Amino acid sequence: MNRKSAKPPSFSARYGQRPKRLSISLTPLIDVVFILLLFFMLASNFSHDHAIVLNSPASGGSHSSSTGALLVNVRVNGARVAGQLLSPKALVARIRKLHAENPDLKVLVHPGNGVNLQQTVNVLDEVKTAGVSDLRLMSDAGNG
Repeated sequence: MNRKSAKPPSFSARYGQRPKRLSISLTPLIDVVFILLLFFMLASNFSHDHAIVLNSPASGGSHSSSTGALLVNVRVNGARVAGQLLSPKALVARIRKLHAENPDLKVLVHPGNGVNLQQTVNVLDEVKTAGVSDLRLMSDAGNG
């Protein structure tokens, strides 16, 4: 009866060593981190958007700097130069011609009512494509 109540010898007493612990593998964790890194790299936008540099008018200054400038009115249905509605290609051709005659040509772009920002930016791009370096954006703020 004494024999049945006795505890069996422990693992270390039986084999003279400690039992091995199960270690957690880091490989799945590293795989998940690399997959997340790959996902965010592919989902990110690394393209550099180009910027249009506009000369802002000096507040309170005279309007003599805009004398002799070409006014391009942006409307919902297109761009107007000297009252004539022009297509984008015709606008570029007209401004190139005027710029060839006058290399110091200043262009004022004035968006009208109901014109969205994309239409205005498209006209600004067209004027820039024509080679004009002095480009200004007009607004109705402060004019009434």
